[in-house]
Amino acid sequence: MTFTESAERQALRKAVAELGHKYGHTYTVEKARSGGHTTELWEEAGRLGYLGVNVPEEYGGGGGGIGDLAAVCEELGAAGAGLLQMVVSPAICATIITRYGTDEQKRRYLPRFADGSLRMAFAITEPDAGSNSHRITTTAKRTADGWVLTGRKVYISCVDESESVLVVGRTEDAKTGKLKPALFVVPTDAFTYQPIPMDIISPDRQFSLFFDEVALPHDALIGSEDAALMQLFAGLNPERIMAASFAIGMGRFALDKAVDYAKTRTVWKEPIGAHQAVAHPLAQAKIELELAKLMTQKAAALYDAGDDMAAGEAANMAKYAAGEAVVRAVDAAVQTHGGNGLASEYGLGALVAASRLTRIAPVSREMVLNFVAQFSLGLPKSY
Repeated sequence: MTFTESAERQALRKAVAELGHKYGHTYTVEKARSGGHTTELWEEAGRLGYLGVNVPEEYGGGGGGIGDLAAVCEELGAAGAGLLQMVVSPAICATIITRYGTDEQKRRYLPRFADGSLRMAFAITEPDAGSNSHRITTTAKRTADGWVLTGRKVYISCVDESESVLVVGRTEDAKTGKLKPALFVVPTDAFTYQPIPMDIISPDRQFSLFFDEVALPHDALIGSEDAALMQLFAGLNPERIMAASFAIGMGRFALDKAVDYAKTRTVWKEPIGAHQAVAHPLAQAKIELELAKLMTQKAAALYDAGDDMAAGEAANMAKYAAGEAVVRAVDAAVQTHGGNGLASEYGLGALVAASRLTRIAPVSREMVLNFVAQFSLGLPKSY
């Protein structure tokens, strides 16, 4: 066991940080306020191979693991140029197809995940299901030509930037007649969707999706019907790891801004960073971000080693810790700046709502606590 990342991982972080600072927070916020997208950053990261570090080498990727992709996500966030779709497209979708896709599906999709030319959204949440995935009602019926998909999804990220969506639906078991989960790749031009107005300043938007008897070919089904639940969990653990990394990166960005301000802002004799009322909250933020990062690295290491059960526990804990840490880091950074903390010039106000969202998505802190209480502590199920 080592608590030091490999030289290759450290070099990756340095290179990605340079790319992130080339664009920076100003670029991201300007895109968000103008209704644009961070397309140039995504495409350059793809060309440099950063979006495909976890794709097998035989398909043009870097041959690394989710820990490498998480490092990319964190460093871009720490530069103020976080890419939310990294949590979904290369982490969830590429991972599931790598593990469970047919050979033909791997040849079709993975090289394009590797260079970033394929952007795929992920759709599981439904209006009436919430966190209860057992209540999903989006259903796929088998036909002579393939499948017909009907249902709704809500709060699905980056659909307008994606070529297709990996949809979690349900199919009927031929033997029992019961519905079981299944995953389908659905082109974004095959269904209708509409944006959800959000009070968050972000270039990545949320959408409601409507599937009205969408006809799909046989090979739209990813992997096997019988392995769908395993496939789903194969994607959700990386999602939590990446969400934690995204949050940690955001927290690091806010903390760096606050530290720079505290070192230079002088109101009395010394810079305000000399006062414990300012210094201690920033020190606490540093500690909590480092602890969250350590758990995230543990989760990634367990996942890359193939220990899915242990990785699931660690990934949930990492996501919880990162969500709590980034909220406190952003709050401390805003407070350090005083009124300037909410001025557009200083780039922190936009992070208040964005950081708060990390305690809700992709899994709420309450559901993480339910998981830990039941599976880690052996307490009775409470929901």
